[in-house]
Amino acid sequence: MSIKSIALVAATIAATASVASADSYFELGENLESKSTLDLGLVRAEGAGVVEIYDFATGEIGALLGTEAVNAGANADVRVNVGVRPKQDVIAILKVDGQEVAQRDYDINS
Repeated sequence: MSIKSIALVAATIAATASVASADSYFELGENLESKSTLDLGLVRAEGAGVVEIYDFATGEIGALLGTEAVNAGANADVRVNVGVRPKQDVIAILKVDGQEVAQRDYDINS
């Protein structure tokens, strides 16, 4: 393989990775009701993965509160059971193949 071919392949892979991660997101706004099951609305994932909810009261990722599996593509009405109603902010992290592809922090409305 020539140097040009290697450079072209590397550029294509980098461009594809950037586009793929743009395909994963949380659609809902920044506010959630304080419930034991958090309703995240539509979650779009570039591949099968998991949504993890963490305590985010101090502005840093804290304890894991709950998880929910998602499929590749659009996942309507994603709900994550977190056990006890959170009283402070939380952060949702979407992981595909163990890699973080999207996150959204939410303000909890008491």
